[in-house]
Amino acid sequence: MKKILEVDNLSVSFDTYGGEVKAVRGVSFELSEGETLAIVGESGSGKSVTAQSLMQLVPMPPGKFVSGSIMFDGEDLAQKSEKQMESIRGKDISMIFQDPMTSLNPTMTVGKQISEGLIKHQNMSQKEALVRAVELLKLVGIPNPETRVKQYPHQYSGGMRQRAMIAIALACNPKVLIADEPTTALDVTIQAQILDLMRGLQEETGTAIILITHDLGVVANAAKRVVVMYGGKIVESGNVDDIFYNPKHPYTWGLLASMPKIDGGGDEELLAIPGSPPDLADPPKGCPFAARCPYAMKVCKEKMPDYKDVSDTQKTACWLLDERAPEVEIPESAVIGGSKVHG
Repeated sequence: MKKILEVDNLSVSFDTYGGEVKAVRGVSFELSEGETLAIVGESGSGKSVTAQSLMQLVPMPPGKFVSGSIMFDGEDLAQKSEKQMESIRGKDISMIFQDPMTSLNPTMTVGKQISEGLIKHQNMSQKEALVRAVELLKLVGIPNPETRVKQYPHQYSGGMRQRAMIAIALACNPKVLIADEPTTALDVTIQAQILDLMRGLQEETGTAIILITHDLGVVANAAKRVVVMYGGKIVESGNVDDIFYNPKHPYTWGLLASMPKIDGGGDEELLAIPGSPPDLADPPKGCPFAARCPYAMKVCKEKMPDYKDVSDTQKTACWLLDERAPEVEIPESAVIGGSKVHG
């Protein structure tokens, strides 16, 4: 598959009264046509800032692009002006934002909000755009779209607002769709419907998707590859099977241990990761997870490990993979299929 997006050594900071907050620190990944890549991690790990940086949606100031390149269709988006980005946003790259209630304009009908991008990027007339808006609402499963297109966001339920956001994002058939926590605050039935909808639309349109989430359960159903972020860095990446059946980083183990298991009988204990994420105004010198890791060694706190190829598809940055490190058993609560990390 052809690579459509290549992010290399992306670093983004924020200037605050308390100093410079290094939100994203040397992040690199790629996305191929028609695939779904999930970026996973706790709140504050740098997922959303990474996603917003791809579309230059981070306000500058206080945001600051420190380094890196964002190659999209052979052009570096990091070097584009705001005017140039306006012709790309919504047309070639679209985003489903985390909270549709605050992302949708409460003073405009949903139909008008869908029509805006069509008029700007597809050179449609207002009448043509409204007809297409009805088709899009029908496509995303909103009943009675001819009536709904004239309604305002407050007249939609939470699930319907999320569907409307997807309709806006897909209006111009983008090559890349960034979905930032698209199922947050929705009940599990609606979550499944939204994920099925995105999967079906991807099959129809061939759009590549970047799925930002903290929920590994969502990842299992929706993604092909996974990037695990912590403390502004990528700590592990691989195919879905790599991450679920052969995880190598203790942070990934912690995320997996906090998931309810289908065969757990409903009474198993969900294990939280003790401690708090690092202060990115003063990020740690070594592995960002060292302060919370039960297996941390002295070197973990002093030097960030290099990425090690676990397989052709999986990379992990962890000192436990060093041949001099002790052998550690992966906690049973974190593994779907048994595995060890060998020192």
